[in-house]
Amino acid sequence: MSDEKKIDIEKDDFSRRQFFLKLGLGSLSIAAAGTAAFAYQYLEPNVLFEPSPIVNVGNPDRYPLDSVTLDANMGIFIIHSAEGFFSLSAVCTHLGCLTAWKPELGIIACPCHGSKFYVSPPAGKRPGDKIEGPAPRPLPWKRMWVNDDGDLLVDRSIDIPPMQFVRV
Repeated sequence: MSDEKKIDIEKDDFSRRQFFLKLGLGSLSIAAAGTAAFAYQYLEPNVLFEPSPIVNVGNPDRYPLDSVTLDANMGIFIIHSAEGFFSLSAVCTHLGCLTAWKPELGIIACPCHGSKFYVSPPAGKRPGDKIEGPAPRPLPWKRMWVNDDGDLLVDRSIDIPPMQFVRV
């Protein structure tokens, strides 16, 4: 074989050293790209967008007297009693389950662990007080008011002392 043919074959031949060199550089490139992606993700702000804690529950005319209305998306009960309107949290104080209104019994009950709460309590008790079950505290009352348009608003982030009614 002539020297020219040997050189051409060597140029076209892919040696073991070249293979491992390309494999190593490819692996390093992939690792660098992964590191850059994670660094970008780390430096990018991780913001949690939550809905406003203030909820417009509508016109008071929507709620008949002695009604209990659950807004499951917001986790609140809107109650219209003879004293006025008030709002209770619908989240059980035991383990955070969503409670349910039981009209046949006239109570709010937790379907998970059996806690029960008053809506129309006997003398000496307040709405939201625990009747029975493992819940350690009564259901908290939420701040409620009427805006300039005449709609009821509830602030889910503020607990208020019981027996503060909104009269319309």
